[in-house]
Amino acid sequence: MFRPIDTGHKFRRSAVRGAAASIAGQGANVGLQMASVMILARLLTPADFGTVTMVTTFSLLFVSFGLNGFTELIMQREELSDSLASNLFWMNLAIGATLTVGFGSAGRLLASFYHDSRVAQVAEVMSLTIVLGSLAYIHLALLQRAMHFRTTAVINFIGQAILMIVSITLAARGWHYWSLVWGIVAQSTVVAACAWFVCRWIPRWPRRAPDAGSGLRFALSVYSHFAFSYFTRNTDNLLVGWRFGAQVLGFYKRAYDLFVVAATQLLSPISAVAVSTLSRVNRDRGEFQHFFLRAISVIALLGMGIGADFALIGKDFIRVLLGPGWEEAGRIFTLFGPGIGVMLLYNTHGWIHLSIGRPERWLRWGVIEFLFTTSLFLLTLRWGPSGVAFAWTASYFLLMFPGFWYAGRPIGLKVGSVIAVVWRFFVASAGAAFLTEMVLRTMHQTGAGLGAREAFVRLVLVSLGFFALYFCAVIILYRGLRPISETVALLRHLLPDRSMKSSPEVAESIPG
Repeated sequence: MFRPIDTGHKFRRSAVRGAAASIAGQGANVGLQMASVMILARLLTPADFGTVTMVTTFSLLFVSFGLNGFTELIMQREELSDSLASNLFWMNLAIGATLTVGFGSAGRLLASFYHDSRVAQVAEVMSLTIVLGSLAYIHLALLQRAMHFRTTAVINFIGQAILMIVSITLAARGWHYWSLVWGIVAQSTVVAACAWFVCRWIPRWPRRAPDAGSGLRFALSVYSHFAFSYFTRNTDNLLVGWRFGAQVLGFYKRAYDLFVVAATQLLSPISAVAVSTLSRVNRDRGEFQHFFLRAISVIALLGMGIGADFALIGKDFIRVLLGPGWEEAGRIFTLFGPGIGVMLLYNTHGWIHLSIGRPERWLRWGVIEFLFTTSLFLLTLRWGPSGVAFAWTASYFLLMFPGFWYAGRPIGLKVGSVIAVVWRFFVASAGAAFLTEMVLRTMHQTGAGLGAREAFVRLVLVSLGFFALYFCAVIILYRGLRPISETVALLRHLLPDRSMKSSPEVAESIPG
């Protein structure tokens, strides 16, 4: 955990195997999360979800202190000492304990803001997750630095499983929104315990370290960007909950959570591997750009297809997943769908800032992002949660290429190179979605009034038809199978393969 990772064959092999473990773990988490959503949506009401969201809109900002900042610092530094890691742990714990007390005491203010007395007690209990998180973050970051991504994936999976079991058990017994609250607390407790059990690193008592000041400034810059980004991502919840109440917020939040599941459950583990890898090749601009462009090519191929497909099947997907009574969430989700692929691409610009050690530039862009997106929310709030969902999608389209232009300047990455990689996927997904929609209209297939079983059959058929058209369009635009074959090759190498452990040539053959 405190030694630089070897480069060459061993490094490539570690990066690929780490990505495989992370993606597999997050895939399992997505499965648990979808199963949990399907069950809880039938046991709880939209108002129950909305009540908890009123609190987590604020609490998750404080829970993430240390997770965003110290984690990137530990992974990005070429040399890390035991004393610096120990100082970071105690600083993180002290700040976490302070934030826990402060947030728990602020519950009445939140209840007054939302005009809902239930919020105060929920905030008091949810404040425990702040200090519990601060106990785990440094240990998890040390495991990621050593590229033990399989271990961290298992820990996160266990936490997700505990969240699911506790929440469903309590919801079945009539605990209502408290089932969600205690499920989150149980998850934080188990993740912290597992991190200490697996890592086995014991922090020393704090002492003066010459690099502590610069490390803290790096971490604060990263966290400050996260804070602005967090405000951007949660101002919508704040506005919808304040303007329309817990019931409407519950519909909106379910649709939004499904919208960002690709970023939180798929892109997050890839980001950890990408930042670790790019940080070790940032002195070679050619290799850096080659790796980054190949990575976003794969993300664009998958993301643009998934996003366009969800725009077509959104209502049916929600009907199958959440059951009756959630139709409003389906209408909102169809407006989120077109932004899924763009969101995945846009969020990769942070890889550049972090891997080249320029978090202050990331912070400046976060301020711009916050001001721009919040302005769109305020302009579209009059149209309700559907208007806010449209604002989200529009913001990603408008900010993506300026974000790449700004992030790539210090390392010479031109926005034209990014456009050259992704534009064909934009065109292919839009064209395939348009043709699919025309076929549905010709057949008078609106999906209105369908039961869950009929909706499932319809979404499967529509998805198969869309992806057939989409991949055909990609092949035509690329005049061959190159992007598809490269993606398949990468995915194949991400699968467990014993030969990879003994054959360095396998790692060399992986695209990007």
